[in-house]
Amino acid sequence: MRGKTMRITAASLILLLSISAAGAAIPLPEHPRPDFQRSRWLNLNGSWKFAFDSENKGVEQEWFSGNKDFSLTITVPFPWGSALSGVKDQADIGWYARSIRVPSDWKGQRVFLVVGASDWHTTAWLDGKKLGEHQGGYTPFAFDLTPMLQFGREQKLVLRVDDTPHKFKLEGKQGYGRAAGIWQTVYLEARPAVAIETVHFTPDIDNKKVTVKVTLDQEAPVDLAFELVPLHGDVIRGPGAKQTIAKGQKTLQYDLGIPAVRLWSLEDPYLYEVEAVLRNTGGIIEDRVRTYFGMRKISTGVLPGTDLPYVMLNNKPIYLQLTLDQSYHPEGFYTFPSDAFMRDEILRTRSIGLNGQRIHIKVEIPRKLYWADRLGVLIMADVPNSWGDPDEKMRAETEYALRGMIRRDYNHPSIFSWVNFNETWGLRTGDKGYTPETQTWVESVYRLTKELDATRLVEDNSPCNHDHVATDLNTWHAYLPGYGWRELLDQICRDTHVGSTWNYIGGRRQDGDPMFNSECGNVWGYEGSAGDVDWSWDYHIMINEFRRHPKACGWLYTEHHDVINEWNGYWRFDRSNKYTGMSDLVKGMTLNDLHGKFYIASERELCRAVRPAQTVETPLYASFMTDEQAGNELVLDMELYGWNTLGVQRRYWRGRRTIPYTPWMNKELPAAEITMPEEPGLAVLTLTLKDRTERILHRNFTTYLVEEGPSPREQATSSRRSGRQHVVRFAPHTFSDAKWSLKQWNVLDGLKVNGAGSGYFEYQIDWPSSLALEDIQNATIRMELSAKQLFGKDREGAAKQEGDFMRGKGTHDPSLNRNAYPMTDETTFPSAVRIRAMGESLGVFELPDDPADHRGILSWYSQKRDRFLREAGSYGYLIDAGLSKDMLQKAYAEKKIILRLEVDEALPGGLAVYGERFGRYPVDPMIVFSLTQRP
Repeated sequence: MRGKTMRITAASLILLLSISAAGAAIPLPEHPRPDFQRSRWLNLNGSWKFAFDSENKGVEQEWFSGNKDFSLTITVPFPWGSALSGVKDQADIGWYARSIRVPSDWKGQRVFLVVGASDWHTTAWLDGKKLGEHQGGYTPFAFDLTPMLQFGREQKLVLRVDDTPHKFKLEGKQGYGRAAGIWQTVYLEARPAVAIETVHFTPDIDNKKVTVKVTLDQEAPVDLAFELVPLHGDVIRGPGAKQTIAKGQKTLQYDLGIPAVRLWSLEDPYLYEVEAVLRNTGGIIEDRVRTYFGMRKISTGVLPGTDLPYVMLNNKPIYLQLTLDQSYHPEGFYTFPSDAFMRDEILRTRSIGLNGQRIHIKVEIPRKLYWADRLGVLIMADVPNSWGDPDEKMRAETEYALRGMIRRDYNHPSIFSWVNFNETWGLRTGDKGYTPETQTWVESVYRLTKELDATRLVEDNSPCNHDHVATDLNTWHAYLPGYGWRELLDQICRDTHVGSTWNYIGGRRQDGDPMFNSECGNVWGYEGSAGDVDWSWDYHIMINEFRRHPKACGWLYTEHHDVINEWNGYWRFDRSNKYTGMSDLVKGMTLNDLHGKFYIASERELCRAVRPAQTVETPLYASFMTDEQAGNELVLDMELYGWNTLGVQRRYWRGRRTIPYTPWMNKELPAAEITMPEEPGLAVLTLTLKDRTERILHRNFTTYLVEEGPSPREQATSSRRSGRQHVVRFAPHTFSDAKWSLKQWNVLDGLKVNGAGSGYFEYQIDWPSSLALEDIQNATIRMELSAKQLFGKDREGAAKQEGDFMRGKGTHDPSLNRNAYPMTDETTFPSAVRIRAMGESLGVFELPDDPADHRGILSWYSQKRDRFLREAGSYGYLIDAGLSKDMLQKAYAEKKIILRLEVDEALPGGLAVYGERFGRYPVDPMIVFSLTQRP
């Protein structure tokens, strides 16, 4: 919070310094609950003594009494087994121990041990005396230490956590890394004899007020005064300056007026920061809690000018563009290494133009939710799932977690939706499946959620099986290749209407709720999953289609970052960058352009085959999901450029047209008539939308393969630019010899050839019979080449992936997936090729990487539509190497041109050779002879 302060007494400071002196600095030192913070608290994160109890004998042997030497050291609050904990996972039960000293000036207060979250069954002792126990892995709990405390003196605190697997336990995706034991901040907190348990704020922006509900941890022993003190001069007023909680009462509810409401919005996520003050009638301060709320409203309504139901933020439609956030860290699992990292997770989402995240089947850490509140990012909050049957114990665990999550997170304005279940996980009973009885219970959980929080939207189940029972959002999941989205969205939009049974189970029907995709992408759209591939090509097509189908009020892409069994994140698991390559195709274009309020979609296929000189009617669709004032018309700049089959880049055409603008407009525009280049090649049509001040609102593009069939093996050309030329082409797979240290193989019948490790390809090209040596001015070899990494799937005798990949259990080498071709990122795989002609070196040429992204247009175009990928998106670098006169003379004499492409064992980065229908450029390997001009 702005202006946050923390009072540290001398004794507190000694405790903090002693922890630091004993080991590393305290991890996650910030108060874990900016939304509910008392000033007297002591962080217990850091080094604890630790021991595993694999035989479950610790209680019997009274390890809590201090007679056991805990030989390991663990760093709290990281779950055991995570790298940041410093402890390998060796058992299901772990014991923690450390000394504490509660400051003397806390006398007169009750002192609690607060655990943010510990999975799963936690028991605590102080100096061998039991404090209590708690069952549940996701929400906070506390033990009262007061009866056993000796203020100012060192005492021994011991915790035992049992994380033994049970089918009814809520585990979510803990196959990515177990949240075993303590995984959120542990701290001591001083509270008065009667303390505030919760302060919940329910904003009402329509009536300029907020309803305040205060709950005490026990009935008031006398009349108590309560008030909210604004911390930043905000004007709030109620029926009186103070409220009274009468003797014998435990709750208070009243309205506070806010005359000049400053809304919480994505553009201005303003927080009203207050201090909740509880006093006795004598005026002595008893309890102070700093908290905050946002004045915002979540509801449903219709998109202006239509009857389409949409989610509304502050009475205005919001086009939801969200990402699934597995919320995992490779070294901390459920727990992030720092507050800055959590902040940056939210910033990452905002930086690419998204407006929200779905925290997937995990109750999120409060400080991350705080950053979503502060930075203006919406959150869908999931309840974790079990993987067993929905028996009585599972139902109790689910309802306990749900109640605790809503109680803790009620005040976070960023949360707009609660998601009770995901994909019917944990809801199937053996062979009976999703029974009517369980459906009735799921409906009751939906009703319970609405009772606990009527201010947010609730999903009964985020489904992939069309099995809603009661929900505020008609959500659905789909994973497809890019080419499948048009047909699917057409069908879904047809079947979405009041009374439709589509997407509901048990005879239930739609009742007009907003229709929203709550998981999408290509990751599970290919057989055996997509593996690590360029997701951006399919993504681009998918987003174009979503914008053409405004009946869907938004989408939610899987996912924010890679995890151990899915590699389709915007970022790698370590949060390093991936590169789409779009900015090389359209200057300045980024993912933000695919997530903008203003959007122009074009061709349904991102690469379409056309004939040379053909006049093409290019479709244009305007999707303006905003009420921004941008004048009555906008300007669309269009440019057609590309490469011919010689690899020469050309600018072919430029045009401009005006587009009428009205807020929330979604409609097909008149097509643009564009004449394709007269020469074969690959053309890119760029679309840049501007307002009348030339401010760029959006960028997009589509591409055309201009072809008349395969390029001729020999071709004589003449132009004013290039003069007379004679071109000799040869396909990549026509090499006469090849030898590679690791492997050699071809892709799609030789559209691309690969050699891994060190080695060579050798080509023998017949000298053109019509070409006289004396006519040649110079000659250049031109090829598209890249490095070539040997992935697991391509190794001889490669093992198959094994395990439950949905849960993250099994082998997780992404390159074992047959579809995989890792997307371009910060880690490069370089190589270098020496090109020889007639035995003589033409030079060594650096090949910086083995990339795959949007720039591999032709590699995507050539893919078969059979739900398998073959090095999709891969491409190389255009390499030119000149032949000397001596080489030409020798080749002419032998009537053969012998070329060798060599990769030395000093840098065995392999080599890929691309043909004219694969890679980035529409070129086969070729020799271009420049000829003398005829008189």
